[in-house]
Amino acid sequence: MLFKSPLIAIFCIALSACGFQPLYGSKGSSNIVADLSDVRVAPIKNRIGQLLSNELKHLLNPLRTPINPKYDLITTLTQSTRSLAVKKTALATRANLLINSSHHLIDIQSQQVLTSATNSITVSYNIYSSQYATLSAEKDATKRATKELAQDIRLQIGIFFKNHNKQSVVQ
Repeated sequence: MLFKSPLIAIFCIALSACGFQPLYGSKGSSNIVADLSDVRVAPIKNRIGQLLSNELKHLLNPLRTPINPKYDLITTLTQSTRSLAVKKTALATRANLLINSSHHLIDIQSQQVLTSATNSITVSYNIYSSQYATLSAEKDATKRATKELAQDIRLQIGIFFKNHNKQSVVQ
């Protein structure tokens, strides 16, 4: 126990000396959380797009819809399914759900694209002999994929705001 305390103290000092800063912290001249809350999520086509849109709205601004948004987030999705494990009888027993997204963060005033990125998520699910069980597994895979995709998009936008705010402070 006595040996662990000095190690923890040394680790904390070393971590603070390396310049590590949390992305969503409000230390310094920028507040990423406030910037993220100024993003309006545009509607996305299809059911999976609706799930992603709802997840993004919750992650970017969980308390409310932005009243005077500064940015629009426009996202497009493509979805496909591939059989992964096939029995000798040519029946698939496992599948991969592939979701590709492309998003653009647009400044509402200037209509300029500030940043764009593409993401790809692959989630596996089982194919059962029961259609209901397979449908349920596929819906669960879709929910998992949209949550992961929304996290990735929020992280990319957060990094953009962090880097953008650093550049505007330097100039």
